[in-house]
Amino acid sequence: MAVSEDKRSKYKATIGIETHVQLKTKTKLFAAVGNDAREAEPNTLISHICVGMPGALPVLNEGAIHLAVRAAYALGTIAEKFSHFDRKHYFYPDLPKGYQITQYANPIIKGGQVEITVDGQKKTIGITRAHLEEDAGKNIHPAGVDYSLVDLNRAGTPLLEIVSEPDMSSPAEAKAFARELYLLMKYADVSDVDLYHGNMRFDVNVSVSKSSELGKRTETKNLNSFRSVEAAVEHEINRQIELSEKGEQVVQETRGWDEAKQKTTSQRSKEEAEDYRYMPEPDVPPLQLEDSYLAGIKKELPMLPPAIRVQLAKLKLNDKVAEDILDSPVIVKQVLQIAEKAEPEDARRVALWFVHATDTLNDGTQDVSSQLEHSTDHFIKLSKMVGENKLSSTAAMDVFWEMLNTAQDPEVIANEKNLIQISDEAEIEKIVVKVIADNPKAAEDVKKGEQKAIGFLVGQVMAASAGKANPGVAVELIKKQLGAV
Repeated sequence: MAVSEDKRSKYKATIGIETHVQLKTKTKLFAAVGNDAREAEPNTLISHICVGMPGALPVLNEGAIHLAVRAAYALGTIAEKFSHFDRKHYFYPDLPKGYQITQYANPIIKGGQVEITVDGQKKTIGITRAHLEEDAGKNIHPAGVDYSLVDLNRAGTPLLEIVSEPDMSSPAEAKAFARELYLLMKYADVSDVDLYHGNMRFDVNVSVSKSSELGKRTETKNLNSFRSVEAAVEHEINRQIELSEKGEQVVQETRGWDEAKQKTTSQRSKEEAEDYRYMPEPDVPPLQLEDSYLAGIKKELPMLPPAIRVQLAKLKLNDKVAEDILDSPVIVKQVLQIAEKAEPEDARRVALWFVHATDTLNDGTQDVSSQLEHSTDHFIKLSKMVGENKLSSTAAMDVFWEMLNTAQDPEVIANEKNLIQISDEAEIEKIVVKVIADNPKAAEDVKKGEQKAIGFLVGQVMAASAGKANPGVAVELIKKQLGAV
């Protein structure tokens, strides 16, 4: 569904995003049951608390509080010293208790911000709040049968729901916000942020209006990729504009995203707060956090993406390469360690090798950090060999690949593969003289100033030397032999 630029220019889009972040605790939020259900058989990670047995009492997981405090710092704010839990009532098969324990009136995080960059322009997206809550189970609808199943492995999983201000106005901004929030939670070590398994899920709220007054909004739920966030927002903006242009009303509702058809579909009317009959949770005491507790957690935090970008900028990496590197904390760690121990040129060169390796190994869609975690000194040594013209860039990449597989010393690999570059002028000059004699027409073209001919002759020198001649030295010697400038 596409809308003409003329129509679209009449409307302003307003976008907010609610993000469910699964916290990486060992156990659930209120039960001593394993929290990682990715490979578990259905209904094997459950207890009397998860299934809502009468009289079952929840016990708060301190680890979830610890991670929520880390998330607050990552969002540029401080966790609230006082917060408490509430009951949110709704009735679905995947919620045996008939209510969800969440935070409503007094969440653990209030405020914060996320800075994004789109088309070179920086923008700050405000955070309204972030609250702790337990996840529900999962309804399963087998194909070809007239019944549904319920898996409660996920019931009770600790979530941090992060609610943005409606500060975004384009699909690109929504995508940038989702990715930056992902990176913040990843580097703060709050979550595994496994998008495929739903460790992070995005609900996008979209409305369009011709005036300063907001239009009716829709909420598209459970998006699990940055691309789907962008596509769902794009579709919803276009759909709502088309309805408005026809004089039809936009219905405030919850919608789903059909990845195959690249469109949103209606699911149910949008509930309001009063529909949930919120009430204070009587079985979980309020939280009171001490200053010393908050300060201790702040000291644990590693360097976060905004600060890392500042360090990478010193290496004169372009923005695309810097963002590719940010996708892997292990690569970032290696590059920054190299920048500390060696020259910026070494760190930049190794960074580019890492990005190339990641793209080649898996098209950049999976984390290959374990394959890249080798000795920093070896990477520096390999870079120095290139800088000293002992290896060509092509040969260096060959050695780099071997290092990933064997973790051997790069000089040992280069010698075993006979890749050490010849930079001895006398030896290269012998090859140049023969190449010129074998290619008189190309030699004459060089004398006439044709640059392509030099490239041809250099190629012949490289072939004659089995790729080991230093091409820079070869160029100078060809020019010297032929009197070319």
